[in-house]
Amino acid sequence: MKVGFDYGSSNCAVGVIDNIIDNNTTTMLELEQGKPYLPSTMYAMHNSLIPAFVSQSGAADADYKQSRHGLLNVAQQAKRDLDLEADETGLFFGQAAIAEYIEFPEEGFYVKSPKSFFGAVGLKPQQIAFFEDIAAAMMIEIKRRAEAQLQHTITDTVIGRPVNFQAIGGEESNRQALAILTNAAKRAGFNGVEFLYEPLAAGIEYESHLQQDKLVLVVDIGGGTSDCSMVRMGPSYRTKVDRGADFLAHTGKRVGGNDLDIALAYQQLMPLCGRGSLMSSGLPMPDQLYWQACRINDIQSQTDFYNFKVERELHSLLRDVAEPDKLRRLLTIQQHRLTHQVVRQGEQAKIALSEQEDFTAKLDFIESQLAQPINQRDLSEAVMANLTQMSELAQQAIKDAGCKPDVIYLTGGSAQSPLLKATLASQIGDIAMVNGDNFGSVTAGLTKWAEKIFA
Repeated sequence: MKVGFDYGSSNCAVGVIDNIIDNNTTTMLELEQGKPYLPSTMYAMHNSLIPAFVSQSGAADADYKQSRHGLLNVAQQAKRDLDLEADETGLFFGQAAIAEYIEFPEEGFYVKSPKSFFGAVGLKPQQIAFFEDIAAAMMIEIKRRAEAQLQHTITDTVIGRPVNFQAIGGEESNRQALAILTNAAKRAGFNGVEFLYEPLAAGIEYESHLQQDKLVLVVDIGGGTSDCSMVRMGPSYRTKVDRGADFLAHTGKRVGGNDLDIALAYQQLMPLCGRGSLMSSGLPMPDQLYWQACRINDIQSQTDFYNFKVERELHSLLRDVAEPDKLRRLLTIQQHRLTHQVVRQGEQAKIALSEQEDFTAKLDFIESQLAQPINQRDLSEAVMANLTQMSELAQQAIKDAGCKPDVIYLTGGSAQSPLLKATLASQIGDIAMVNGDNFGSVTAGLTKWAEKIFA
């Protein structure tokens, strides 16, 4: 059986073609609590339990187990130390992972949006192997849930990919990320594994409803990346298997909804922790510490922030700051590994402020009754630099294609933001905008493409 697999930065989803109803109708499978979306999060009670979970899958061969031999031995001891039963994995996915992290932020390994890291420049072989294990564990669990619902074995998949996984690194970053995803998918038990650009997948779903040919600019704002594609679409094109000539231009960059969350947390929440305050000498507090705390999608920043040297530096700074109570909050975040919870408040504020004027971020996990009111103007000021980058990608796609679109098709979790639409309109002009399914468009397109190429 074949599926479309949106292994997204924010959410994961799986789709199949419902041949009983209509061979062009896609059905998204329920992955968590009756919903089709599983947040792209995982919590492991110990990081060695991740390869242990992968090694138990039927697709993990002897070579894999040999390459992880040391970690698998550590996992056996970890299970004993954690008093885990034989059938307990010590791994949690989606909302369950978020709940475990919030309750035990210091005791396990938590990762959100792992796909954002796959194209990172300078990864060492052991880091690449670890990301392969993370992706494989998530895919194994998602495939298991999908097969339980379908009562069929899934053999082939088309997985969505951004145009570029990283702003830097170019094609080498893309090759690295695709290799991680391919190895992970094979270890999860997929036989046939193909990839399709996410904005093109979203465009395929939109095209199925067009009654006449159009030039469409697909703007896909995901959690970790923004991608734009200029595509010829319509009745004259949708039956073709090879669509290469119809895709006129692609642009993409590693800036997405997660970056908006980070920017809002940095601008609005970090001042509560001393950002912008002064040292006793009158000099400003070092800004780098606050960026490191917020940049949860950057491996090096998080590694640096949680280093004991930073803890020592913060203790030293406490003796030389004008507002030590604020800096103690940053020390609490550092000591208790609360960066994801801080940025999560930024995410909740972003979502709420797309529909309401005000929002109060609750930070009582740092300090009792600590909170910060945020309004729409605060949001606009915090994220405008990122929205401008997204708009520039759209402009570049139009320039590279050498023609203007008839319509702009918006999809992805942050694509429906009124601020983004206003930014696009101001930069590109008066072109009709169509709202796609915020999350389901990519999955539907991937599913239809899987049906076509694995026929």
